[in-house]
Amino acid sequence: MNNLKKVGLTALAGALVSVSANAADLSVTGGVSLNFAGEEKQTTGNGWSMNDGITFKATGELDNGWNVTATQIIDSSDGASGVIMDTRILAIDMGDSGTLTFSGTGGSSVLAAIDDVTPTAGEESWDDVTGASAIPGGTGGDNMFHYSNSSLMDGMTISASYTPSNAATEVESSSDYGIKYTGVDGLTIGLAQGTDETDPTATLDLSNMYVTYAMDAFTVGYQASESDSEATNADKDFTALGLSYAVSEEMSVSVNTSTVDYENATLSDQEATGVSVSYVMGSMTLKANHNSVDNIAGTSTDDRSGYALGLTFAF
Repeated sequence: MNNLKKVGLTALAGALVSVSANAADLSVTGGVSLNFAGEEKQTTGNGWSMNDGITFKATGELDNGWNVTATQIIDSSDGASGVIMDTRILAIDMGDSGTLTFSGTGGSSVLAAIDDVTPTAGEESWDDVTGASAIPGGTGGDNMFHYSNSSLMDGMTISASYTPSNAATEVESSSDYGIKYTGVDGLTIGLAQGTDETDPTATLDLSNMYVTYAMDAFTVGYQASESDSEATNADKDFTALGLSYAVSEEMSVSVNTSTVDYENATLSDQEATGVSVSYVMGSMTLKANHNSVDNIAGTSTDDRSGYALGLTFAF
């Protein structure tokens, strides 16, 4: 019996040593928001809603010095049926060789992540208005790869993403790549392009460029992107301008405009204008925005505005 106890204790000690040697750094963060939104000429019902999410991260270092991070975000919001596993991501930081990320859910391609990066204190100019035409972006979603590397040259980051075919609705795989330069103080320049094969009958060739410049309390930005489709008369061009001003360390205001130009001659250019304000006090953020969109999705008789107010607490 004593020998059995010794064997058991020895095995337990070995297991504890193993766990300690491979222990990961764990962190839990989260937030909750209370929101109110409305829209002109739309029946939206109860305008109040809330959203909450908890982010779990575990990071461990391998024997070769690489760091592996697993991230899971549990999210629930009004209208959703129960708790949602919003994001599941595995990231492998290989040091100077870059970072490889696999997103089981909640992934974003290079182009999708920069669909509109013009500076704003709240939302983009085309947001919060039902039916506003989607701007040229990229793929995103489940089971996709992303790679980035910022060690090749000071101030430069290269990135690429790959969304494999699901052999059903997406027969071909989608991919894109981009570059961002921040080597000049206050200046950011980005370029990206790729192919979206989500719709096998209308492959999209996408390109995007943007520039932002921050000087003292002001930040100004310009963006232009193109979507060339294999489908007839389905090309889109998108341009956006944004100007934000930090009134104080806590408060910022912004004005944003954007235009979607359609190849289809029967459609009118969609034009959007938005104003936003944000106020930060510790872990609390209060944001408000009002957006007006003319010729929604190219329809010349459809002009509407929308607004949103949100109070967020981070913990």
